[in-house]
Amino acid sequence: MALQSCSPSQPPSGPLPIRRLQEALINRIAAGEIIHRPASALKELIENCLDAGSTSIRITLKDGGMKLLQIQDNGCGIRKNDLPILAERFTTSKLSTFSDLSHLTTYGFRGEALASMSHVAHLTVVTKTKTDNCAWKACYMDGKLTPAKAGLTPDPKPCAGNDGTTITIEDLFYNTPTRLSALRSSSEEYARILDVVTKYAVHNPTVSFVCKKAGSPSPDLSTPSSSETPQVIRLLYGHSIGKELLHTTISSPKKSRRHEDNDEDDGGERDDPESWIAEAHFTNANYQAKKLVFLLFINHRLVESSRIKKALEAVYNGVLPKGASPFIYLSLLIDPRSVDVNVHPTKREVHFLNEDDIIERISDSLQETLASQNQSRVFEYQTLLTGGIAEPGQSMKNGKGKEKDRIIDDGVAEEEALSSIAAVSDVKKKTLSQHKVRTSLQDRTLDSMFPVANPDQIHAADSSSIGADPPQNASKPKDIKESECYLTSVKYLRDSVTKRKHNHLSEILEKHIFVGIVDLDRCLSLLQHSTKLYLVNHGALAEELFYQLGLRQFGDYSRLKLEPPPPLRAMVKLAVDAEEGTKNSRLSKDRIVDCIVETIMARRDMLAEYFSVHMSPDGMVESLPLLLRDYTPNLDKLPSFLMRLGPQVNWTSENDCFDSFLRELAYFYIPGPLIPASKLSSSQPSNEERAERWQIQHVLFPNMRRYLAAPKSLLDRDVMQVASLPDLYRVFERC
Repeated sequence: MALQSCSPSQPPSGPLPIRRLQEALINRIAAGEIIHRPASALKELIENCLDAGSTSIRITLKDGGMKLLQIQDNGCGIRKNDLPILAERFTTSKLSTFSDLSHLTTYGFRGEALASMSHVAHLTVVTKTKTDNCAWKACYMDGKLTPAKAGLTPDPKPCAGNDGTTITIEDLFYNTPTRLSALRSSSEEYARILDVVTKYAVHNPTVSFVCKKAGSPSPDLSTPSSSETPQVIRLLYGHSIGKELLHTTISSPKKSRRHEDNDEDDGGERDDPESWIAEAHFTNANYQAKKLVFLLFINHRLVESSRIKKALEAVYNGVLPKGASPFIYLSLLIDPRSVDVNVHPTKREVHFLNEDDIIERISDSLQETLASQNQSRVFEYQTLLTGGIAEPGQSMKNGKGKEKDRIIDDGVAEEEALSSIAAVSDVKKKTLSQHKVRTSLQDRTLDSMFPVANPDQIHAADSSSIGADPPQNASKPKDIKESECYLTSVKYLRDSVTKRKHNHLSEILEKHIFVGIVDLDRCLSLLQHSTKLYLVNHGALAEELFYQLGLRQFGDYSRLKLEPPPPLRAMVKLAVDAEEGTKNSRLSKDRIVDCIVETIMARRDMLAEYFSVHMSPDGMVESLPLLLRDYTPNLDKLPSFLMRLGPQVNWTSENDCFDSFLRELAYFYIPGPLIPASKLSSSQPSNEERAERWQIQHVLFPNMRRYLAAPKSLLDRDVMQVASLPDLYRVFERC
């Protein structure tokens, strides 16, 4: 009956009474309007830091900001006397009367951000002004001071600290489970936070921003202070955008006329409420992206405007092909009297006067700047060490002022373009020696000084005649297509590989030139990219490559048949006997072997269906997955691989099972023998070592170039720059 009385089909017999909401409920509702997710909380905190005159902002997060969100600045700090009312609603230092709204030049002004955070999270503030002898720490809950620990008073406590303010938010939405459950994964929330920090870093190039995960040794975002906007865009959004940037400045008509007329003074312009000025950095016709990147700041406030966005997109409709989008950063400064900033709870939108006229002038200016540039597609090429290549058209300069050779394609076929270069080959373009790059893969490598052989020809050719290049009849690499898989866990793992991809490192591997193997035992090789030389751990790169290849071909592997098939129990027992850690185990070695064999045999059907690991009912290992054509793993590692499947694979969870199994499979495929060659008595390289060198150079690295999406973790210890040609020239010029 109670449910029926609440049904909308049965209206109440009379008007319901109007009641005043409780103060706690009012504050909780207001907090939900302002703090939607960790990124919105961080946006408010960053604006507070900038209002405080900070030149350095450091952000630390845990679980996408849901467990921990900490921001530290070196601004003016907060006075101790203001701490008791710091987290109360409508307490602000930037607004006293209603008329002040028309003269606002700061980000925050309502005093609701910290109050809202204190109602949905545990808020801690550590602050110090330049005149204070120590820092003060205060904790807040529901807008009021609260003791940091039971038994203490809620008053701020003295502590050590630097000038500025550190705000820590823990357990965001702990008391609003509905809002917490509506949030996405921690990785997606972290991506939203990085997006916010990136945009504010672009707009504030003189402020240093650092953003990292708690416990991570290196930040995911870091910008220097006292920089310039184009440099920050290039650093955060990539070189491909930075080298194609255009710049323009637009202002109101009155401002332009008075600027040109020397008889007018500047005082009258400042009194004009309709004056405005805009600055834009945007890409030319050579840059194309699948998704528009649009940064809009109005009076230094990050906002959204669908009208401005659509107008600027329309500018590129006649410039870019269908489906392509540009990068646009627009900063618009309008007289505060013409802007209403109090139209949205999170200040995400603003209204201003003469919106149509301003948008039209900005669009026209961008269109004129684009039209003044060469709208033909441009292709770049590098110069060989032996000399420069002539340029048929007008040379253009990149962002650093260095000349670049370019071929302008106006619809002419590639052969005609090359013939036109040959026709004007008498026009030589001088290229500085320190910027010349070797681009020929046929140039001599380090391994050409050592016998490196195709494993298929080890016994067919005399070792004295073996060279570094692959045989002429070597088979062409076969494309490895991604298998169709509808398992949610596999899709998640594939998406994780894409999200972990580090663009610059992947570009280095994609466009590298193999120099040679430095140390086979330590898995060290040299690669060249552009004018830089890198020392890489090809074992770590190969492990990540084979993991991704295993994930790419999940459920559709080629089979590596073992003839005759070895017995599983014998293989596992061989590895257990050689494992030193089993001596301290409570179980006997035979019992350990039984447990591992039982675990693997119980999942024999699953291993055969998903991973092509076929085992007969009597325990004979018949085949293994073949991850890469022309590459055979060292089967001496097979006992260790089968033994590790027992304790190292998490068989209880589907997602963890697939991930850990593929990691073990990739570890099994890593090149290298069980016993390093340096520990062998013979000083001459064996046939196996020569075959391994051939596979690394002619199979592994070419496939890394095609398939490896390199994660950022490889930069920590597995990829290191050892030389730079321009830097070396500067060193030798001083000699």
